[in-house]
Parts: sequence; structure tokens; C-alpha cells
Amino acid sequence: MPATTVRHTKKRPAPTQAGPKTKKPHLDKAAAPESKGKKRSKPVTRTVQEDSAESSEDDDLHEEDAVKDDEELAEGEEGAADEMDVTESAKDPNAARESHKAQKALLEQRKAAKPHSALLTDAKRAWTLARQKNLSKEERNKHIHELMDIIRGKVKDIVFKHDASRIVQTVVKWGGQKERNEIAEELKGKYRELAQSKYSKFLITKLIRFCPSYRVQILREFQGHVLRMLLHREASGVLADAFELYTNAYERSILLRDFYGKEASLFTVTAGSDEEKERSKKGLRGLMEGLEGERRKRVLSALKDNLVTIFNNPDKGAVAHAIVHRATWEYLSVVGEMEDEAEAEKLRREIFEACQDVLAEMVHTKDGSRVVREFIAWGTAKDRKHIVKAIKPHVERMCKDDEAQLVLFTALDIIDDTKLTAKSLVSDIVSSAPTLYTTPQGRRSLFYLIAPRTRRHFMPAQIATLAETDSVRAKTSKKDDALRAEEIRKAASDGLLQWIAESGAEVARDTGGSLVVIEVMLEAEGDKSAASDTLLKAISAPYPSPDPSSPHPISLPHVARIYKTLLQGGHFSHSARTVEKSPRFSARDFAVRFVQLVPRDVTVAMAKGEGAFLVAALCEQLAEHDGLEERKTVKGWFDAKTQKEIKEAEGKGMNVLLESLKKL
Repeated sequence: MPATTVRHTKKRPAPTQAGPKTKKPHLDKAAAPESKGKKRSKPVTRTVQEDSAESSEDDDLHEEDAVKDDEELAEGEEGAADEMDVTESAKDPNAARESHKAQKALLEQRKAAKPHSALLTDAKRAWTLARQKNLSKEERNKHIHELMDIIRGKVKDIVFKHDASRIVQTVVKWGGQKERNEIAEELKGKYRELAQSKYSKFLITKLIRFCPSYRVQILREFQGHVLRMLLHREASGVLADAFELYTNAYERSILLRDFYGKEASLFTVTAGSDEEKERSKKGLRGLMEGLEGERRKRVLSALKDNLVTIFNNPDKGAVAHAIVHRATWEYLSVVGEMEDEAEAEKLRREIFEACQDVLAEMVHTKDGSRVVREFIAWGTAKDRKHIVKAIKPHVERMCKDDEAQLVLFTALDIIDDTKLTAKSLVSDIVSSAPTLYTTPQGRRSLFYLIAPRTRRHFMPAQIATLAETDSVRAKTSKKDDALRAEEIRKAASDGLLQWIAESGAEVARDTGGSLVVIEVMLEAEGDKSAASDTLLKAISAPYPSPDPSSPHPISLPHVARIYKTLLQGGHFSHSARTVEKSPRFSARDFAVRFVQLVPRDVTVAMAKGEGAFLVAALCEQLAEHDGLEERKTVKGWFDAKTQKEIKEAEGKGMNVLLESLKKL
């Protein structure tokens, strides 16, 4: 047989044919000693795919690297030997086997020649047992203590190796506070170097998280290097996690200190008395309390220069971090308190021009959102147009983010050019309604178009946050606030009503969606007949539903509330103990259409069942208008016999219904 036709029996299959990977033991959530905790807020400019692919935690990252590294190297060398010895193996089947033995022996020699090879071999053996996720607490502690005994005193020597870094991380993750503090103590002086390492950066993040007594020491080693670290590929994420997730106000001030320039770092003490710490917690404003004249200007100038450096390097990713947003907001807040308005406007203009193209990267954090809102409030018409252009591609994701949506709301509140906002923002929000109504944040974005700052859907804290720019709006915007809100409402109404007309019945079945349907029907402007017909046709189906899996809309309390509210013409005010009528909705027309579309048998069946309050509201509304043919029609539906059956049913709301029928 020709040598070229021989297939080696041990050739590895292609990745797609290799079969499933070795199964890992499932994680018992109840047995995990530490939860993964919250994640950093994600920029709205990042796609969903990037969000799902990226993780700031390393629990699963490189999970198999350490144990597979040597195997893959051996397999790679074996594969090379396979290709070289194909012809030879056709003549001698044992040749490949002997070649593999020689390759493995060579590999063992190479491993033995590496520093700390025996230590790493023992550590990997213990680590393989300690890292398993289905162990009992006692068994895991036993393996962790064994592993700690092996690496104690040698952590600094091995931690920069990628496989050994995983070993140390396992001790920090699963070990007790004593083991964690031991490792943190051994690594003193190496914290910054660890943060800049591709693999050890995960370890330093864990130390910041799990070793609060060493946190200040770790952050102090970063001092003087924070700006360079923010622009470093590996260290940037460490600082971002530390600042946003794991540090308190004083610890964050340590990281922010580098932004204020060398003078602030040299002549301002951040450790010492409690009074000094309290002042540090105030950030830049606290630093400025003890400075006058030229020193204040130098600190502001240094802060601006450092921010500009970061804004000029958007590809490094630091622009999206909360620490940068905090420094920017501190700068703007101090500038806003300056007595010289011309100088303040000049400084504000300079920082805006530096970051105007990356504003969309900042809206997802509290401080970043506040920065962009400040620029909108103080900006010229041209500035505002530029901001709208920058955020327009990300409107839908901004609507679903607690902080980013405040930027949209402020733009709607302040920008006088409502044609611009209607075309660039309102239309995108309305077109995204089918996906927005399913989340609380998305619903707020829809509510703000037609009922801005209503206490019914916005918490007092949110309203207070939005009101922070009102004083500036009074200076920089010319259009009347009520007129601007009316124009925004008109721009959104047609699209929202069309959406309800097309999908209102389905949306209403969702608990949150029912709130949106009510507000759109009550507050939107325009012809609501098509939307009303869609909602009324949904309840004209036989009651009760013959299909238990798909109950009649009135059997769902939140859906029944829609029709009751619409028949009343507005929301019931608990403080005033009366219904607040909406001037933009005709409850009379809705009641008339109800009688025209919902058959008698369905209405009577609802009255005897779960729809007593709804039918009572219908009767109340019809009773307010004399001469309506539908009033007589409904009165004819509920003759004496029917009223007797309702009374005998003794259901919830029957007495209210019977009283309402008397008014017809």
C-alpha cells in the first residue's frame, strides 16, 4: 500500500468532531461561599454580543488553562511527530508509540528545568482538588489548607505565571480571611505589577474585593500611576472595578487624587486624622477648601489636562469608566461655582470640546449621566444638536438604563428645537415601544413622552434628580416649558396610538404593559378610536374563557383595571378621594363604543362574575349623559330578572353595580 494512503490511527479529530468536552461538576449555588456580586455598569455603546462575551470576573476565564497547558503542548508536539512519521509508521506501527514516549520524556525534562517546578507540580495536584465546585465546605477547607501550606512564602515568586496565578486566585476565592490576608501580605510591593499582568489582574481584583483591611495599601501603591494604569490594557479594568464596585468614599478619593495633579499629591495628605479623611471624601471640592488664587487654577488646569489626555485616547476604553466620569463631574461642579461667569463658560467649553465625540460612552453611570446633562443644560443650540447626534444611535439601550435615560429626559426637557428631538429621539423611542414596555426602565421612557415627571410613575428621588438642571434651563432655554412638553407629546402620540391599535390587546395582558396602555389612552393626543376598538374587541370574546390556559382579559385584575380607569375617564386620586379626569380622553365616547362592540351576553356575564366593578363604571359613565341611546340599551340589558340574578350571585362589587344600575 502506498505510504500516502495510510491514515494514522491516533490522529486527533477535528474540533467539530471531537465530541463534547469533559463535563464539569455543576455549581451548587447554596454551597458557594461568596456570590459573584454586582457587575460594572456597561456602556450603552456596547453591543449585546460584546456584553455577553465580556466578563470582569475570572471565575470561568482560563478555567482549564493551567491543567491543559502542558497537555496541549504535548499534544502539539505529538501532532508534529505524527505528521513527520506517517511514512515510517506504515512500515513500523510501533515507531509512533516510541516517538511519543521520547517526546513526553523531553517535555518532562523541560518542565523539571523550570524554576519552582516541584512546587508547581505539588500545587497543581492540590489545586485540582480544591477548585472543584461540588465539594463540601469541610472537604474544600482541607484542600485549601493543603494548598496554602505548599505555596506559603513562595506566592510572590510564582504568582506571575499564568497557571500559578489561577492557583493563588483559588485560595483567595475559597479560602478564609486568614489565608486571603496572608497572600495580600506576601504580595506587598507588587500590587501595581499584578494589576498590569494579563492573568494576575484578576487576582488583584479579588484581593481588593475580599481583603478590606489591605484595600487602602493596595490603592496607595497605585497612587502616582493611576492615569497610566487607566490607559493600560490590563490595569484599566482593575481600577474601574475597584472604584465602582468595592471601595468606599475615602478609598475612591485615593484613586482620584492623581487627577488633581502633582501639586495636590505632594502637598495634600490623604491619610491621618479623621478630619482629613472627611475632607478627602469631598473630592475636589474638599481639596479646594484650603487653596486660593493661583493654586486653585493650577489644580483645575491639571485636572483638565489629565481628562483631556483620557478623552484623546478613546480606544483605550478608559472613557467608559466611572472614575473618569467622577473626575469630570467634579471639575464641572467646581467650575459652575466660579464667580467669574465668563471664565466658567470658557473652562466648560474647553472640556466639552475635548469630550463631545465620546459623550455616549459616559451616559451609563451616575456621574457620567450628570456630566452630559450639564452639557445639555449649558450648551448652545449647536452643542445640543451635536450631543443628540452622538447619542441617537444608542437611544433604545439608553431607554433601558436607569442613568442613561435621564440624559434623554433632560434633552426632552431643555432642547427648544422640538423638531430635532422629535425626529432624532422621540421617533426612536416610540419605534422601540414593543421592546421597552417589558422593563420598568423602558416603561419610564415611554411615560416621559406623554406624562413627564408624574408622581404616579416617577419616584421623588428621580424627579429631584431631573430638577437639578431646571435652574440652568431657565437661563439657557427660551421656549415655555409647558409648550415644549405639549409639542413632545404631540410628536409621540400618533406612533404610540398606532402601536396600541395594532398590539394593544397583547400589551395589556402584560402587567407592566397595562400601565403603558392606560397612560397612552389617557394622555396621548389624537384620534383614539382605533386603539379603543382594539381594546374593546379583546373583551368581546365569550366570558368566561372556555380555555383555562388563556383567561378572559377581565379575569386578569390588571387588565380589568385598564377598562375601569378608561370608563372613569382618569385615575382615582387617593388624596382628593375623587377621579382626576384627563382632558385628553373622552370617557363618554369609550363607554358608547363599549356598548356597541361588547355583546349583551358578555356584558351581563361579566357583571355576574369578575367584571362587576367594570360594568358599574360603565353605568356610572352613561348615567352622566342624558339622551344617549346606549344608556337605554344597557338599562334594557339589566331587567329585573337579571338584577335579581346578580343579587343572588353575591359576588364582589355586586352592591356597587346594583346602585349604579339604579342611576340609568
